[in-house]
Amino acid sequence: MDTSLTRRDALKGLFSAGTIALVQPASALPQDSPILLSANPVELTITTVSPHTARITIRPIEDGAAVPLPVDGALVTEQSEKQPAFRIRSLSGPSTFQCGTLHVSVSDRPLTIRIERPDPKSTNSAERELIQQLILDGPSPTLRFRTGDSPLLGMGQGGPQFDRRGSADHMISGQGGYHLDTHGARVPIQLLLSTAGWGMYIHQPLGSFDLSGNEGILIPASGASLPLDFFVIGAREPAEILKEYAKITGFAEMPPLWSLGYQQSYRTLGTPEEIMQEAKTFREKQLPCDVMIYLGTGFCPNGWNTDNGEFTWNPRTFPDPSATLKQLHDEHFKVALHIVVEAEHLTGTVSDPCTASPLPTGRTPDHHWPPSRQVSCYWPAHKPLADLGVDGWWPDQGDDLDASSRLARNRMYFEGQQLYRPNQRVYALHRNAYAGMQRYAAFLWSGDVLSKWETLKTHVPNAINTGLSGIPYWGTDIGGFIPTQEYTGELYARWFQFAAFCPLFRSHGRDWRLHRPWGWNTGDLGFPETANYHPAEQELHNPAIEPVCRKYLELCYRLMPYLYSAVKETCETGLPIIRAMWLHYPDDPVATARGDQYLYGRDMLVAPVVEKTATSRTLYLPHGTWYDFWTNEKHDGGREITRAVDLNTLPLYVRAGAILPMAPLRQYTAEKVAGPLVFTIYPGADGNFSLYEDDGESFNFHHGEFMRIQLKWQNSSRQLSMQLSPGSKMLPPQVEAKIKVAGSPSNAPVKSIVFNGTSQSVTL
Repeated sequence: MDTSLTRRDALKGLFSAGTIALVQPASALPQDSPILLSANPVELTITTVSPHTARITIRPIEDGAAVPLPVDGALVTEQSEKQPAFRIRSLSGPSTFQCGTLHVSVSDRPLTIRIERPDPKSTNSAERELIQQLILDGPSPTLRFRTGDSPLLGMGQGGPQFDRRGSADHMISGQGGYHLDTHGARVPIQLLLSTAGWGMYIHQPLGSFDLSGNEGILIPASGASLPLDFFVIGAREPAEILKEYAKITGFAEMPPLWSLGYQQSYRTLGTPEEIMQEAKTFREKQLPCDVMIYLGTGFCPNGWNTDNGEFTWNPRTFPDPSATLKQLHDEHFKVALHIVVEAEHLTGTVSDPCTASPLPTGRTPDHHWPPSRQVSCYWPAHKPLADLGVDGWWPDQGDDLDASSRLARNRMYFEGQQLYRPNQRVYALHRNAYAGMQRYAAFLWSGDVLSKWETLKTHVPNAINTGLSGIPYWGTDIGGFIPTQEYTGELYARWFQFAAFCPLFRSHGRDWRLHRPWGWNTGDLGFPETANYHPAEQELHNPAIEPVCRKYLELCYRLMPYLYSAVKETCETGLPIIRAMWLHYPDDPVATARGDQYLYGRDMLVAPVVEKTATSRTLYLPHGTWYDFWTNEKHDGGREITRAVDLNTLPLYVRAGAILPMAPLRQYTAEKVAGPLVFTIYPGADGNFSLYEDDGESFNFHHGEFMRIQLKWQNSSRQLSMQLSPGSKMLPPQVEAKIKVAGSPSNAPVKSIVFNGTSQSVTL
């Protein structure tokens, strides 16, 4: 792209109040009347990222050259290499620059940057709406910016919830970030999203945010405000804002299908026979499950390895790991292992040459962790495990890693496993991450939280903000990690229901026998790990919990076509799977302000029950018509309703116009079962659905090996049409489906169709 300026380009829109800025191509940078911050000259560049997004960078000038930006890996290559349209080192007065649909105004003393867009409420095309204003001033320049009057969302996992305004957040990564017990570990992402229709991603510097006043303040962690690098997104549609952020830091990669199934995690292990019996119990009880996850020794007395950070199998639990892995695979379980690395820096990629001195995989002989590691030197320790058939990884710890090191770790597991299995998707469940992690199909869980009702309640808005921050594959430890006296079968059941509508569906925690679907009716607490936790005897003989877990396990697996299609949409658009209602109802102020419920994909509304002994749940239905998923009762939206609940019931609603696919029940995602798909149409509005399918395990979909069926419902004619999307292909076998209409009499006929790639329609 040619970014040089002609004289006509420079004069068009570059003047305000009759004063022309000294703006030139890089070959003719002006040196007089410099822009100064803390008495030091700086260079300001403006880059048009897209018609809706402007990138503004301010860097100190040393020896006549602008100081390079630090490279942290967060930006996709395209953004890193895009050349600025304008370079400015001096201003003779306020000046305005055109950046797509955005107007960027710059003035000095103090340095003020205003970003405006055409005002949609005005018939005068010259009228503009201010969406952001940043001011840098003071001896050590402080960045101040507008927060606005509307909810401010995003900013990563954890921290104050739901609306970030009114809070102060140190943005410290890890378990020590902010109220771990209830809010979870902090994964700070400096993406601010306003429901007024703008977004801002501050790439550099990293720091803490004070949003308690009338304006926001970024306080750099390093004490230095420069270099400053930020992106302002001025799109009005919420979905467009998230797509713009995905263009900056990358779109998500597809995970393996099995990673979306249920995952059972184990702590202190018993004998090899007991380990296999746990897996067999799932199959005997016909409780769907895809993954077995094993903790390492050190965090428990008897884990899969000899010590934390080591890659040697523990002979007490896995005397013949190859044989045990084969047995687990024969039972159709994937196996993921807990891996620990503590360091401050993790550098490079798996493809770099290893030049470091030999380091231990775990601690040094004096029980310390090496402060720095090269990825290319550390990753090969994983190869013997991969060669044995280990399917996935659980990279724990790493709170002390800096931002670029956290991302290097996310990247290491994605690219490293492909060295050994080049065309196989990767599963890694991380505790720490950074902007851009989604490019590596990285999963994230919320850390070592307490088993409390308040924790469950807080994790609903936490889920929403995490998804809005470009982190789509997220979940929690079902039941909470550390038991308190609040940890009962009821809390576990309610948490399990919530987790069934999270992309990461995993049960894990201390006193692990109570983290199994059947664990509350055995009378056995198991190996005691929490000294002050003493559940009542009757709690260990509660027959009501396993049926609840079964119900939501089966529902999750039957809804897998809906979830997998939503995952593909995430990878193509940047929209999360767990969605703030703002994303689809931006003109409904009540919906945009609610953080206690969410949309699961486009069509389902989930309202988790988070109150002890609740018999009802009050929730808000956005504008439109909605159906109770369980009863098909129809409700008008734009109002609150109160739904009666018992322990079996998580309120679920489906919008009118939705076409909801459900599959036959499976015990694991790859199981071949007979029976048709069932498409339930929720009438009252036109609608469509894009059903996506591929092999679930390879990257062949990047080369056209996928099937996408477009379904369209015309409400007035009650006609459903199906056609194969351009660019996709019909995957064998042909698709057999039954079509139902929600709310129809129980004796209404059900239409059956067979789709073989030829467009067809059916009237209902």
